[in-house]
Amino acid sequence: MCEDMRGKADLVRDIDLIEVLKRCGGSRDHHDRAKWYTCQGVISVTGQKFTNWTKYVGGGGAIDLVMHLKEWNFMSALSWLLENLSSSIIRSPAHVGIKPTVKSIFKLPEKDGRNLSKVTDYLRYDRCIPVVLVNGLIRSGRLYADKRCNAVFLLLGKEKKIVGAELRGTSHSRWHGMAPGSCKKSGAFYVKRQHTKKIVLCESAIDALSYFALRPDCIAASTSGTNPKPEWLSAFIARGFEIFCGFDNDEAGEKAAIKMIHLYPVVRRLRPIKNDWNEVLRSQ
Repeated sequence: MCEDMRGKADLVRDIDLIEVLKRCGGSRDHHDRAKWYTCQGVISVTGQKFTNWTKYVGGGGAIDLVMHLKEWNFMSALSWLLENLSSSIIRSPAHVGIKPTVKSIFKLPEKDGRNLSKVTDYLRYDRCIPVVLVNGLIRSGRLYADKRCNAVFLLLGKEKKIVGAELRGTSHSRWHGMAPGSCKKSGAFYVKRQHTKKIVLCESAIDALSYFALRPDCIAASTSGTNPKPEWLSAFIARGFEIFCGFDNDEAGEKAAIKMIHLYPVVRRLRPIKNDWNEVLRSQ
């Protein structure tokens, strides 16, 4: 392995496995916080070690976990982690000078109208997102289905320029990721009420839609992961917006919320009564 790749692998290997599981569409057990339900079976996590009790295999580190969950090779897993979870990298002096992301050209997945009904059914029936929200996003072009049956949620930046996309698997492979080259620092997926000065930050497009369905009095925006420092946030703070951090009610969400409030003291914590806002919505 070349020195550059070795350095990048060292950067991402210690990314929190909980972040990887969440981004890959895993669901946490309500009673056993170490147990997760994934597309590869039941997985338990202890620190940076994981065990798949369905397949009786295990491993250690974020790269191993992505390779296991997605059945990818080392380089594909490394690239995915750099692209999707670079904000979760814990830096040390040894990492100074190593670039945390891979430069790639932004490319949206190709639309496939044949899969639109599957995507809308998933959002409406599995996730309980109101049909009026789903249809409105489809009409606006900010939500569509791709050929892999993923729901594609567009990230908009200045002047509503498309700067990225969140992808949510809706078929047998329930995963969560980003379109290659997406620039989360330049924009976000959001839904909003007109003439509001309140923003609620959520970890995903699904959670933003869920919060808005529960309380449509705000701009509900996705940070596409537990990102405590979205670069576009300062502009809204300067304009006097009321900002709430609505990250998940779990360890990763709490840590990111504390860090965000430390960086931006005007931000207030808004904690879902369940693990996340979609669980709250589905429970009602």
